Amino acid sequence: MTYSQPTAPTELAENRLKRMKMRAWRRGTKEMDLILGPYADAHLPKMPLDELEIFDQILHTNDQDLLPMVLGQTPAPAAFAALMAKIATHARVRLMSGTKLQV
Repeated sequence: MTYSQPTAPTELAENRLKRMKMRAWRRGTKEMDLILGPYADAHLPKMPLDELEIFDQILHTNDQDLLPMVLGQTPAPAAFAALMAKIATHARVRLMSGTKLQV
């Protein structure tokens, strides 16, 4: 698994949230768009700084590595594990509630 370094700390908080939300919705695979996009919409504004850092790292990770983690097919790295569990739970709840999956 590979991920690049998150953006420099000089980025304004508002711009960072906009960038992260856009990146969550524009992944490259429809599956990850539909998992990370709604999670970002629901949680980014109230996410604590340490969790934002981890989410930013997740956004810099390849979809091919992330999807098996969300599906529980491969374990997430220790640094991602807690947040990936939250993301996977959010996705399952949306599916079980009958929420339409739209982009």
